[in-house]
Amino acid sequence: MAVLETIHTLKDSFLDTSTIIALTVFFTLLCLCIIIGHLLEEHRWANESITALLLGLIAGVVVLLVTQFESSQILVFSEDLFFLYLLPPIIFNAGFQVKKKQFFKNFTTILLFGIVGTAISFCLISLGAYLLFSRFGFTTLTIKDYLAIGAILSATDSVCTLQVLNQDETPFLYSVVFGEGVVNDATSIVLFNAVQSLDVKNVSGLTALNLLGTFLYLFCTSTLLGISAGLMSAYIIKTLYFGRHSTDREVALMMLMAYLSYMLAELLNLSGILTVFFCGIVMSHYTWHNVTESSRITTKHAFATMSFISETFIFLYVGMDAMDIDKWKASKATPGTSIGVSSILFGLVLVGRAAFIFPIANISNCFKKRENTKIEFRQQFIMWWAGLMRGAVTIALSYNQFADSTTTTAEDYALMITSTIIVVLFSTVVFGSITKPLIEAVLLRHAKPIHNISDATDIPSLDDLRLLFIETGDAGEEGNGQPSRKRTGFRLLMSSTVHHLWRKFDDKFMRPVFGGRGFVPFVPSSPSGAIDVAPSRAFDAAPSRAFDGAIEEEHTP
Repeated sequence: MAVLETIHTLKDSFLDTSTIIALTVFFTLLCLCIIIGHLLEEHRWANESITALLLGLIAGVVVLLVTQFESSQILVFSEDLFFLYLLPPIIFNAGFQVKKKQFFKNFTTILLFGIVGTAISFCLISLGAYLLFSRFGFTTLTIKDYLAIGAILSATDSVCTLQVLNQDETPFLYSVVFGEGVVNDATSIVLFNAVQSLDVKNVSGLTALNLLGTFLYLFCTSTLLGISAGLMSAYIIKTLYFGRHSTDREVALMMLMAYLSYMLAELLNLSGILTVFFCGIVMSHYTWHNVTESSRITTKHAFATMSFISETFIFLYVGMDAMDIDKWKASKATPGTSIGVSSILFGLVLVGRAAFIFPIANISNCFKKRENTKIEFRQQFIMWWAGLMRGAVTIALSYNQFADSTTTTAEDYALMITSTIIVVLFSTVVFGSITKPLIEAVLLRHAKPIHNISDATDIPSLDDLRLLFIETGDAGEEGNGQPSRKRTGFRLLMSSTVHHLWRKFDDKFMRPVFGGRGFVPFVPSSPSGAIDVAPSRAFDAAPSRAFDGAIEEEHTP
């Protein structure tokens, strides 16, 4: 009897009933989202993010009814849960699956939108909030609060972008909008953290330079950390070749090292988003080709599944958090005031995004000689529209800024949180549901047919790193049916030189050490059925594209 009592005591201490109830509710809702999402697969106006958000709202209402409109822990948003557990698998899978040829081709454009554009949006939103909110009687908000609002609302929703854009149907838009979203989130978080440590009384011209230097440091170091983690995983798996004994170990090592890169970045106060994104890119170029064929299939679907579950969970979480009754009671605002403040915030988001999308796109077009490489106005409009959605990053930063309040600031801070939630709900439901039909009406009806590529790893990814520096254009015909203009001899020479140098460097130094496409492990009777060839013979100083393509087709799931 004493043993049984001890077991019950341990059970009561380790298993919290409220936690079990919360997990049960979330898992049930996740199952419902998957089922409903399957039924709505062909529906042009609905997607799984909106379905999850609406289910979260409904579940939140049910929880309030059950608890008789008392606060429930299940409805409270947790920043740690979002940033440490839900966001990493989504960003990693996006980097792992992204079509790297398109991404690196548009890398300069992505950086312009993600860094310069976010800074412009931050300034306009902060200034607009400072000038307009005085009319609503906000007397307790400080300059730091207004700057924080600018950083909070400048963060786009990269997760929802994955849901509404298709990288097979619109590869350019997907690579630019999602790539911008990743850089944008990192920039917004850097700006937000800078605002927290800002001494408003001692602001000078050096403050902006210090902020720029901080961002460049974080961007470079975070990227290098992600690349290093990816290369390390490739070297370990290639050298030890876990697949000869257990494919489970190599799959587990890929997952753990990817997550480890994110945690190390956060531990070092770097950008975990950038780190895990570039780690995914490098792993797909090197590590993925070093594992057995069965592990390739497993990792591809495992990463996609974890990302899908995390995405769905986030939208459920946001929907249920909107029903946290304590925040709405604390704001003490009338419906008219809440709608007015939310409208101002969303109006500033509209203006802030338009202020950099159209000017930067047109300035970029001025430096492009070929018509078919310029960003058309229709594409600019979709880029503006698809980036208007705000999501969990916005809510998490809002809680970080406004959750802790004093007696004098409690009402205004609570109103800021509830207004941010309204902006997130409205932008996700309205813009998220209209984006797909809008793309179909504006772009796809006028688009040329493209070949569908099932997996990002089917593309000679980092071979096109030269496109970071040289705009090559297409070799075919221009949009008017006329033969394309020949590039100048200098540009042709530079293109060939950079491409040749990268191919030679990758084939001679990188792949023999880190593996990658074309690597054949020297393991007799290996699970992948690899032929008995020494690794050094699997590489050539300048392998032909035909050979690379054959290897890719043979080993890519």
